[in-house]
Amino acid sequence: MTLALFCGSAAGLLPRNVSRLRVDSKALPSSFLSWLPTSATPRTPEIKHTKRPSLKHPHARAEGREQENVSSLLLRSLASGSVVSLCLSLCTRSPATSLSSFSGVSALNRGYFSRTMATQSSLFDGVQEAPPDPILGLEVAFRADQDPRKVNLGIGAYRTDDGKPYVFRCVRQVEQEMAADPNLYKEYLPIDGLPELKKQTQELLFGEDSSAIAEERICSAQVLSGTGGLRVAGEFLRYFLPHCKTVYMSEPTWPNHPNIFKKAGLEVATYPYWNPATKGVDFENMKKTLESAAPYSVLLLHACAHNPTGVDLNEAQWREIMDLCKRKRLVPMIDNAYQGYASGDLQRDSFSSRLFCNEGNMELFVCQSFAKNMGLYGERIGMLHIVCANAERAKVVLSQVKKIIRPMYSSPPLHGARIVSRVLGDPNMKAAWMSELKELAGRIQSVRSALRSGLEAKQTPGTWRHITEQIGMFSYTGLSREQAERMTKHWHVYMMNNGRISLAGLTQANLPYVVEAIDEVVRAVPAS
Repeated sequence: MTLALFCGSAAGLLPRNVSRLRVDSKALPSSFLSWLPTSATPRTPEIKHTKRPSLKHPHARAEGREQENVSSLLLRSLASGSVVSLCLSLCTRSPATSLSSFSGVSALNRGYFSRTMATQSSLFDGVQEAPPDPILGLEVAFRADQDPRKVNLGIGAYRTDDGKPYVFRCVRQVEQEMAADPNLYKEYLPIDGLPELKKQTQELLFGEDSSAIAEERICSAQVLSGTGGLRVAGEFLRYFLPHCKTVYMSEPTWPNHPNIFKKAGLEVATYPYWNPATKGVDFENMKKTLESAAPYSVLLLHACAHNPTGVDLNEAQWREIMDLCKRKRLVPMIDNAYQGYASGDLQRDSFSSRLFCNEGNMELFVCQSFAKNMGLYGERIGMLHIVCANAERAKVVLSQVKKIIRPMYSSPPLHGARIVSRVLGDPNMKAAWMSELKELAGRIQSVRSALRSGLEAKQTPGTWRHITEQIGMFSYTGLSREQAERMTKHWHVYMMNNGRISLAGLTQANLPYVVEAIDEVVRAVPAS
């Protein structure tokens, strides 16, 4: 059967020249042919209309009838094979009704929408607004605050003593060199990232003399900073290590940790870490909880500068945790986000990773980020390292890590990877970076001392020595939720409700004001 379709200029809807289209019905999709009658005698299918809501407006009633008429016309035309009559009927309608005519054609497929759109103005009406991020939401509120005294102690990014964002001098130099290099292109990186970055970051983390590096037992892939590394690791656990279904994390921990692993389909459990009475590590209860963990549970650990408490395990405690992991067959996963920021010493701050890998000879995951220690927050540059029993296993694991990354983000960022590689690959540049990082860590330590001294000088109720006993960018002040809320609402000092403050946000100019605020809040709102 051949259908001849003529389209004219009726109603001003189509061009004046007449085009002729010949369509062979045998070439039509089978799904379309299924609409046509199979019997020799065409018959009009029975059309059952659901009762429509009452349309009180006369124009609305007219439009409703128009849509019904066109729908019926289209079905009858399809059933009889007379597409010509359908086209002519549509094209000869008056201009006044042409718009509703074509609306009627679309109404043929509106069985679903006719019922839902009457009571729903948007497809997304059922989507509920999510609560603001506990950390990044503070930044939004801070920017909206018009009070000139406002202080941001929420976000974990370094600031100068003038309160300005900081770019490392070595990073500036590398970027200038890259901009002048005519041989640098912007091609895609391999799925697992910049190849030369792998060994450079392995040596920074595990040491140049690590046997795991020499034996090629480490699977490494460039990822989207620390968060991306943790998520890829979570996906790997879910799909390839189903017996590792529970991730234990410290209480408290970085607020995004639970979200990352829950979204990866894993169960989340906690172990005690912070002792509010001593304002230190609750080590005995931590061990007690982990002793009851099921074999092959994953143990998420902060490498250094614990976020949010600023309290780290000492070397003896790290060794106890390593022995416990071996005995209970727990799987260590180390989040290394602040290497160099805790003590100013890159080697000291990677003690836990080197202990588990080199001395313990354990299989483990390590997520490494350069957001903080190289100031590359927005470049999203990090590494996921998976230490395996042998080179063969590392090769197989990498193949599956790449399979996870490919549909997730396909290829990691190039610019930040080049920066890190050039800094780590040049001995002079690397030495300059390490010296600069030590300067920044030193300023944080000075701010700690100044904050403690200011509170003690005011004889603020409580003890404040924990501020200088902690380490890294954050201080877990010990302020209650109610006290923290008063700091924000009354004093415009933005901080986490759990009492965490970012010391990088304190300057010589605003520190006296913050000391005054803490002193007033502690006296006005007694600790619960």
